Amino acid sequence: MLEDKLEQLRELIRSYGSCLVAYSGGVDSVLLARVARDVLSDKSLAVIADSPSLPRRELQEALEIADKFQIPVRVVCTKEFDDPDYLANPTTRCYFCKHELFEELTPIARGEGFAVIAYGENASDVGDFRPGAQAAKEFQVRAPLKEVGLTKAEIRELSARLGLPTADKPQMACLSSRIPYGEPVTEQKLMMIEAAENFLRDLGFYDVRVRHHELPGRTDVSPVSPRPEQAGHLTCSLARIEVGQGEIPKLLANETFTRVAEALKRIGYAHVTLDLQGYRRGNLHEQFPQRLGQPS
Repeated sequence: MLEDKLEQLRELIRSYGSCLVAYSGGVDSVLLARVARDVLSDKSLAVIADSPSLPRRELQEALEIADKFQIPVRVVCTKEFDDPDYLANPTTRCYFCKHELFEELTPIARGEGFAVIAYGENASDVGDFRPGAQAAKEFQVRAPLKEVGLTKAEIRELSARLGLPTADKPQMACLSSRIPYGEPVTEQKLMMIEAAENFLRDLGFYDVRVRHHELPGRTDVSPVSPRPEQAGHLTCSLARIEVGQGEIPKLLANETFTRVAEALKRIGYAHVTLDLQGYRRGNLHEQFPQRLGQPS
């Protein structure tokens, strides 16, 4: 049955004639870009959006994967950080991000003759709160993985069969998703989050989120900020660490928690806490369960 879905995916993408793939280097978009390259060859193009919300390691890995599997790839710089609606961080933040992305991709597709723009939404996303899907609908962006009924688990299995290194890659939402809705998104916050998560991953943790919270109190200046003019822009900051439930004992063992706390304080966090419920998808959506429905 899974092979049937893969063949359906191939046939669907082949029917496009040509395709531009919104590429991130994540599990879904890598499979989509690989299949598009396999069936369309040079009539496919993967485009990755670079902005402050994309970790530098993710960008580098995405480009390395594309090179390894001979996937044509291009980097474009999106400008969601020029949009006050995005920076205000409403519950619909992802809409403004995806709208900016598709606004960048549309003239590329038209100018270079790509008949379809596709992105990596899959069948497991159905029912989730995904405002970005509204932007996709407005720009008539296709979701072939969802259209053929491929779930996240099936995408991982197919990725393993095709030898893709993303088969067991952890979920990776953008850095802005670590900031609670209603608290402004800033580049300085994202730099702190990225540095904190890199430290935890370098210690071997798999599922990692560092949720960034602002607290009333003194003003802190992050040592990771390269620009002195940003001084005073953050209130007292708290890092709420989430790792997989099975990884919590590892974090608490052998004074690892002390090393982590010290490292995150050097990054600029005044307080460092551990979420005892562990990592879970859609954590920040728990603030608005009636409005958002099923977490994404």
